[in-house]
Amino acid sequence: MQVKVHWIIDGVAEMDAESFEAAEKHIEDTIRGLISDKPDLLDKLGARAIQGKAYLPGSEDDIDMANNSEG
Repeated sequence: MQVKVHWIIDGVAEMDAESFEAAEKHIEDTIRGLISDKPDLLDKLGARAIQGKAYLPGSEDDIDMANNSEG
């Protein structure tokens, strides 16, 4: 039986950083480091993208994230 699974990994990391870009790069580097240990992982899981967005705690983006997790 041929089956497709659409999966999403969602998370929020909090950290001190000099800029949004520095925070995003830190997380991207961490994730890429994890998957570089298993080079076939992206192919096996069919991963097409790794994406993140930095924002300030209490900002409109943070409030949207809180609202989305409640409902």
